[in-house]
Amino acid sequence: MENRDDLDQILDALAATMTLPGLQTIVERLTDYLSVDHAVYHWVDSQGDHYHFGTYTEAWVERYQDEDYVRVDPVVAGCYQNFHPLDWRRLDWSTRKVRAFLSDALEHGVGNQGYSIPIRGPSGQFAVFTLSHNCSDSAWDAFIAAYNRELLLLAHFFNRKALEFEPGRLDLLDISLSPREVDALTLLAQGQSRAQVASSLSISEHTLRVYIESARYKLGAANTTHAIARATSIGLIVI
Repeated sequence: MENRDDLDQILDALAATMTLPGLQTIVERLTDYLSVDHAVYHWVDSQGDHYHFGTYTEAWVERYQDEDYVRVDPVVAGCYQNFHPLDWRRLDWSTRKVRAFLSDALEHGVGNQGYSIPIRGPSGQFAVFTLSHNCSDSAWDAFIAAYNRELLLLAHFFNRKALEFEPGRLDLLDISLSPREVDALTLLAQGQSRAQVASSLSISEHTLRVYIESARYKLGAANTTHAIARATSIGLIVI
């Protein structure tokens, strides 16, 4: 990867983007910055409309759609079932249909390594930010270990920008949480129990509940899980 100034320039360009095609340009810049073969951002808005920006070949995109690979792609299933980033090697590639899909993907240059970050937004919005590359396991492990934080930031900044293009969702971008509310939701999102979070923050569970309920009210969320998803989707917390 290049230096931090390059990343800041990309984030500034992303913030300044006013059109959907502009997102495609940013995705292409990311592959150069990250020195990876492919970067892809795909989201489904609250109305069920799909948007896709990325560097996969048109042949592979058409092939994926024609073969209805979304039904067998373990990355899709894994992202729907998880909040946390997924290294493709941790997924189940054992069934015959999945192995055939993987072979086809490799032939189309997708890469033997992949890392996908699922993002959940308001009213059913769902997105996935993915990087893929062709390299050894050790090289990929080193890349993810060194730049995992930057990848999370990129994913959530991308999603924040995407929300600007969804009608009726701009109000969510004006929400602010207190530092304690951010801490509480972040630790819960990381899998800690309420008792563990209260201990980490040196507060009582009753006080913790007040912070959680306050954050939930601000986010218009139905429950704590929904509040975490909304806060994550608009960049208020990063898991």
